[in-house]
Amino acid sequence: MIATPDVVSLLGGYALALVVGYAIGAWLIARHAMQGADLRLDPLPRLPVFLSFDHRRVVVVGGGTVAASKIPALLAAGAQVTVIAPAISDAIDRSRVTAVTGSFQPSDLDGAWFVTAAATPGVNRAVRAAADARGIFVNAVDDPANASAYLGGTIARGGVTVAFSTAGQAPALAGLLREAFDELVPADIGSWVERAATLSRDQRAQRIPMEARRPQLLDALNRLYAARGTDRQ
Repeated sequence: MIATPDVVSLLGGYALALVVGYAIGAWLIARHAMQGADLRLDPLPRLPVFLSFDHRRVVVVGGGTVAASKIPALLAAGAQVTVIAPAISDAIDRSRVTAVTGSFQPSDLDGAWFVTAAATPGVNRAVRAAADARGIFVNAVDDPANASAYLGGTIARGGVTVAFSTAGQAPALAGLLREAFDELVPADIGSWVERAATLSRDQRAQRIPMEARRPQLLDALNRLYAARGTDRQ
């Protein structure tokens, strides 16, 4: 009797991603076929967005290691970061931020576009009040009661960003989901993006109906996978 090859052992993460890709594709095709079906989705109480700060001012209130851990992502998104705290940890690279030593004052948020509060609950409450008065979103680290914006666990690779959020209620769960799905995102996901972008341009030029575009993309990605399998032989 000939044993069935262990696909996961042969292809590793590619096999897992292929299985997930086929499953998603099959679901999409079935979904489009269910015209008039009652598709019940959970309500979306918060709008997921990805921000590009483009050199706009972002304030971080708090000077400890928790605040330090939030700064790299803000800088990567193009923020001009100002850190405000009575004491600022050496974990914060002062060469990359504007450091202001002192207690938080509501006027510290004047001209800011976004705020990260990584201080005590009392200070975070004051930050939230000052942010609300100025129409600014605030992410309060591990303090959802004082937050109006919630950051999640993220995967960023090859031009693709995937985020998981529990609205600040269970950040460890968001982290675990990120770790699990990180194993499913191929290292060469950038090639997916390139193929999808090229196909999208062609579809728009050819005026392909919207309902036909995702099945075409799935077929293109399947061919991309087939080519990868040939290269590995």
